[in-house]
Amino acid sequence: MTKTALITGITGQDGSYLAEFLLEQGYNVVGMVRRSSTLNFERIAHIQDRLVLVPGDLLDEGSMLTVFRDHRPDEVYNLAAQSFVQTSWGQPVLTGETTALGVTRLLDALRAVAPEARFYQASSSEMFGKVQEVPQSESTPFYPRSPYGVAKVYGHWITVNYRESYDLFACSGILFNHESPRRGLEFVTRKISFGVAKIVAGLADHLALGNLDAQRDWGFAADYVRAMWLMLQQDHPEDYVVATGETHSVREFCELAFAAAGLDYQRYVRLDQRFVRPAEVDLLVGEPKKAEEALGWNRKVDFPELVQMMVAADIDSVRRGLASQ
Repeated sequence: MTKTALITGITGQDGSYLAEFLLEQGYNVVGMVRRSSTLNFERIAHIQDRLVLVPGDLLDEGSMLTVFRDHRPDEVYNLAAQSFVQTSWGQPVLTGETTALGVTRLLDALRAVAPEARFYQASSSEMFGKVQEVPQSESTPFYPRSPYGVAKVYGHWITVNYRESYDLFACSGILFNHESPRRGLEFVTRKISFGVAKIVAGLADHLALGNLDAQRDWGFAADYVRAMWLMLQQDHPEDYVVATGETHSVREFCELAFAAAGLDYQRYVRLDQRFVRPAEVDLLVGEPKKAEEALGWNRKVDFPELVQMMVAADIDSVRRGLASQ
């Protein structure tokens, strides 16, 4: 029997890779999209004719009840959120409404209509924030350092609460930073790779960045969505850290990205205080041992490959854009 999966946030980076992966596994894939005046289906355009896209919003529980009744999903992947840390400082209430309370609305609709469905919550390494130990594992205490991180902690614990209170198959993947050529331009990794592409094309002469010494555990998004699916194939619902176990600085990312284009980053990168967070998260590095042993998961793309892939894709994209003008 063909399974049906519902993905919220299907137009985002993770949603698009997960949709591709599930289609390859033979699923019917339903994507929940918000109604807006400008719909951005760029990341899923190549598979859009194989998806069922339905209107829904994490701010409106009624819309989610309708989606569950109409499509009866076997698996639900909640990837929708206000997902940019910097934005959460300027829009903390909206971030809480979507990234925190949105999870409750979704779980409540699931409990009412499709309690047998398996549920995945996209948790985040930003929940660790001011880290209490290095590396961070499933048992590391949370200490979020942004409204986004705080909202994600709520979403994580409400998932645990519904699992334990209502016997739902609900689990969270505590994913560390994962990037790709589909990453939004507001994220530092894509800002760097796109900045390199613009400099190569002669469209810019420098790149302004904030804290170059911040360190992150960066992996490839397509590797990480495989872990999401594996979590929902287990006998029992549990939470897992998904990470590479390596840490790299923003400076190191810059060095590799500019080198991929034959450039020296020190000639082009400028520090700009506007991009420094009010409360910085300095060192995030995950311990993926449980995911590797229990799920049989491992990454296929390493850090240098990831950086080179992103730079190559952006250089190609900028060139094509110039050629079409």
